[in-house]
Amino acid sequence: MDQDRIRNFCIIAHIDHGKSTLADRMMELTSTVQKRDMKSQLLDSMDLEREKGITIKLTPVRMQYQGYDLNLIDTPGHVDFSYEVSRSLQACEGAILVVDASQGIQAQTLANVYLALEQDLVIIPVLNKVDLPAADVPRVSKEVINLLGCDEADIIKISAKTGENVDQVLDAIVGRIPTPHGDINGPTRALIFDSYYDDYRGVILYVRVVDGQLKKADQIYMMATKAHGLALEIGKLAPGMVPEAVMQTGEIGYIVTNLKTTRDAKVGDTVTLKKYFDKGL
Repeated sequence: MDQDRIRNFCIIAHIDHGKSTLADRMMELTSTVQKRDMKSQLLDSMDLEREKGITIKLTPVRMQYQGYDLNLIDTPGHVDFSYEVSRSLQACEGAILVVDASQGIQAQTLANVYLALEQDLVIIPVLNKVDLPAADVPRVSKEVINLLGCDEADIIKISAKTGENVDQVLDAIVGRIPTPHGDINGPTRALIFDSYYDDYRGVILYVRVVDGQLKKADQIYMMATKAHGLALEIGKLAPGMVPEAVMQTGEIGYIVTNLKTTRDAKVGDTVTLKKYFDKGL
């Protein structure tokens, strides 16, 4: 995919302000998930997440919209998981700030906004739950304007539950969030923003390709841990794993490796190709 047609973003908000519901509506609108396969909180795969209605693990998904690749990372909103949020922001150029129109800006909302501003991300303000009787759109809009210094027209007013105006959020992602930068012809560099061990497949990395490209069967090297291994499979998350032949600059996806432990591939480490390390690049 051409870099100009890629948008990388995350959704940040306080707990229970509707970001997972918004992610569900986006996947429906972009036909990423068929209606028959759709269920509430689709990106929340852990039993505890579904039971409590909160997001604990960050989850990436790639959507197709009007010829663009939209890479979404659904992030936790609870204060205990701010580290998860900070990882996600490093892989993005933009963030959707979701604020409950009946509750207003909460403490964790502020914390996540400051994290996003530190990363110099473009922030798209969204007021959710505007259909509720308790919604106070004028008051909460003023709070958002005071926080971000934006205009009233910049704020998108939606109902993630009903799908009202969610298409405007998708349009804003394409129109406001910048394209990812990177040298497609340079040495391969990819940021690990999450990793986990799968009993059947080994260590799986979630990465953002910063420069160059990655291919299946490439010999990979971790810059910090100095571990090396093999990219057994690479691909996108849509939201399940979809294998692809190559991952280009700016793309977000996964790498199935032959590594035995996540200690060899720590979050924040840089993946490169072993051939570049051997050459001393």
